[in-house]
Amino acid sequence: MIDLAKVDPKGDTLTPEVIKQNIKLPADLQEAYDRVVIAGQKIIFDEKTNKRVDYPTVLKMFSLLSEFGWKPIMEKENIIGLQKQGKSITLEPGNQIELSGDKLNNIHEACAESHDYLFELQQVTKKLNLKIVSAGFDPISSLSEVPNNPKQRYQVMTKDMPNGGSLSLDMMYRTCGTQLNLDYDSEKDFIKKFKIINSIVPISIALFANSSIVEKKNSGYSSYRSKVWQETSRGGLPEVFFDNMDFEKYADFSINFPLLFIQNEKEYLSGSNYSFSDFMNGKINEINNRLPTEDDLTTHLSTIFTENRLKKYIELRSMDTCGWDCLCSGPAFNTGILYGNLDEAYELISKWDKNKIINAYLEAPKKGFNTELMGKDLLHWSSLLLGISRKGLLNRDILSKSNDNEAKFLNHLDKLIDKKTTNADHMIDKFSTNENLNDLYDK
Repeated sequence: MIDLAKVDPKGDTLTPEVIKQNIKLPADLQEAYDRVVIAGQKIIFDEKTNKRVDYPTVLKMFSLLSEFGWKPIMEKENIIGLQKQGKSITLEPGNQIELSGDKLNNIHEACAESHDYLFELQQVTKKLNLKIVSAGFDPISSLSEVPNNPKQRYQVMTKDMPNGGSLSLDMMYRTCGTQLNLDYDSEKDFIKKFKIINSIVPISIALFANSSIVEKKNSGYSSYRSKVWQETSRGGLPEVFFDNMDFEKYADFSINFPLLFIQNEKEYLSGSNYSFSDFMNGKINEINNRLPTEDDLTTHLSTIFTENRLKKYIELRSMDTCGWDCLCSGPAFNTGILYGNLDEAYELISKWDKNKIINAYLEAPKKGFNTELMGKDLLHWSSLLLGISRKGLLNRDILSKSNDNEAKFLNHLDKLIDKKTTNADHMIDKFSTNENLNDLYDK
């Protein structure tokens, strides 16, 4: 969307002309990286009370994590996250903890990074008598029971988000996902990858469903998290995403997308009733009609909560958080498809009708594998795509120090498809037996 080299050297404001004439994202597409970035969220509870951790407890966690080399990220006088080398730990609205990983070259490296982080987190939680839940939705707490934190943007979001989606606050305070960031090396490459990832959202929802328990009861959904995100302001799966979305179309989409908030002189103001185009045209009186900067654009792009989105990479956002047994399977599944076997995957989904994809998307949170798409259930499509992914990972032929191919990370998905069950099914069976809250925590 913007070529930074062409921004006015006398200032860093982005005029409408600059934005519209320089629509490519990212700014530099000269080199293809095929990098992998995993971002995973966790919910933390007090072991004795089964209550979500509050901000003072988070600060204790951060203090102990500093012993592993993590440094604080500050917002005014408050610590709102940690950073170490190329990765960061951020604080979500309900004190969910999210690791945003470094840019790494393959699934072996990304998975090792996640393993190291989880080891550190487990040492800290043990010392503080805390427990971790790796699920897509808080299985215990009601919305009113979830504590908040002083991160400024969340105050604006808590006020404004419910106006555009009935479950927006549940999204903010009670959901957890596994996100994956992948590169592209040209506009043509982006168009293919973006169409594929949006087409397979129903499959991602069904295959990685892990949020069936809500407020200690069976919700009736395999992925209640996905249901919540469908009822979230600024979220969803826009129909325009299926129309061979290129850089210019995404630029127009994001420029005309409503603002959520505006950061102005270290304060966060509501962006209600404005779009980014209003910002670009100097129509926001509350900030003296100033024009946006690169940082404003970056912030705006990060507040588009669609199932997938474009920043300086493609961000995949349709997977529930899960435990260690499946943490790396989602990134491996998508990497095999998008980096290793793009053309075969594109040929498969190009035959699908976008209206049927969207219908499957709406039904998948409840029906899971039984959802129908193009005359077949999602179990069928999951199996086909898993085969395409495995072939892609074998084609990449990137080996670990133990001489293992990345395809080994698909073994968890093989078991799910063979048994026709998901993590959500396992959780329902386990918890329904005796309704012991300890069954909801990571072991």
